[in-house]
Amino acid sequence: MSRYTGPTWRLSRRLGISLSGTGKELARRPYAPGEHGPNNRRKISEYGMQLREKQKLRMMYGMTERQFRNLFVRAGKIREGKHGVNFMVLLERRLDNVVYRLGLATTRAQARQLVAHGHITVDGKRVDIPSYEVEIGQQISLRERSRNLVIVKAALEGTVSRPSFVTFDDNSMTGSLVRLPEREELEPEIDEALVVEYYNQKL
Repeated sequence: MSRYTGPTWRLSRRLGISLSGTGKELARRPYAPGEHGPNNRRKISEYGMQLREKQKLRMMYGMTERQFRNLFVRAGKIREGKHGVNFMVLLERRLDNVVYRLGLATTRAQARQLVAHGHITVDGKRVDIPSYEVEIGQQISLRERSRNLVIVKAALEGTVSRPSFVTFDDNSMTGSLVRLPEREELEPEIDEALVVEYYNQKL
């Protein structure tokens, strides 16, 4: 299954979560799209709840189904911790997500574009693979010629705070992942247990 390229605001309303992280999609119409959206009282089955939670998490990180499932399988091979939490931590270690967390982009989709277009370096070397797994302590920065990009400047100016598991130096425009995130620091809207239940039936 390919990556979703349709209207993200419509998808955000259907899933009931802001995929952009701004909350604008749900501010005016906090219900599913379509003529029955505001009055849809149809009961969702247990499987439907699991599927929706999986879709929320997958769309949030902008991944294909194959990428998402493979990472889920990898998380299951980690001996310590809970499967669902380990999965979310692996998602957070993706380079495009770390770029987003550092405030170099306003959305994960924008961060993925910055990486794919070769604007990001890891320990001084250009990396254009959004799924690259960032290690603790690695230095994430912008290429010298990319530091004046309008979208980057706008993102940095609009950054109010960053999660405590990353650090960023505004002068050198360099940041790093200083430790693995704790579950309470990750997306509160996600019930990862439902995602685990969904894939346990599939794999």
